[in-house]
Amino acid sequence: MTTYFISDLHLCEQQPQITRLFTQFCRDKACQAQALYILGDFFEYWLGDDVAINGSDKVAQVVQKELFSLNQQGIKLYFMAGNRDFLLGETYADSCGIQIIQEPTTIDLHGKQVLLIHGDAECTDDIAYQKTRSMFRDPQWQEQFLNMTIEQRIDFAEKARQQSQQHTQNASADIMDVNQSAIDNLYTEHQVDTIIHGHTHRPAIHQNDNKQRIVLGDWHHQSSYLKVNENGMQLISA
Repeated sequence: MTTYFISDLHLCEQQPQITRLFTQFCRDKACQAQALYILGDFFEYWLGDDVAINGSDKVAQVVQKELFSLNQQGIKLYFMAGNRDFLLGETYADSCGIQIIQEPTTIDLHGKQVLLIHGDAECTDDIAYQKTRSMFRDPQWQEQFLNMTIEQRIDFAEKARQQSQQHTQNASADIMDVNQSAIDNLYTEHQVDTIIHGHTHRPAIHQNDNKQRIVLGDWHHQSSYLKVNENGMQLISA
């Protein structure tokens, strides 16, 4: 049976073509799979499950229907948070029929132990980003954010997105990628020789001796996914 892996769709109302690509992917590809893993940055930002459930987030409503349909067909769905959608919680996940998995997670993939991560925690050379990440992942900060009004959350998210874009433009390309030592530590700590992640928007299959690192692509210009079955692994852009 086939397992699919996707990440970095950055779904939002401003880019409806990505939502259409995802809908097509669900109906043409994922519906024939055994499982679908979503490895973070599924949404451009996540303001809270209450926003999605009350209908304020139209994209979240469309996605919920597609995922719930897959769940009803017996496809197993898994979600790992990224740096944009770390506030996605059990309420929305349950409405979709998806299981939230923590980072990192090791799975058995056709007899091989494979480590799944989003990838941003391994960009350790980007010190400014890591400081921001640490703040956002603090439970106290998250509680304060979710207690804001929806309008305040939207304003904060828009400003944070602008700052992120500016940081990306100004930072060197090298520090925006994962640090090799951080990756090597994961291989050793979790006793795996294969890692799958997203975040960097640099799709590739890296092979180093007996170690393999598969980087998922973003969906800004095409659908990008990893297809895994008994015949092997295919990193596909369509």
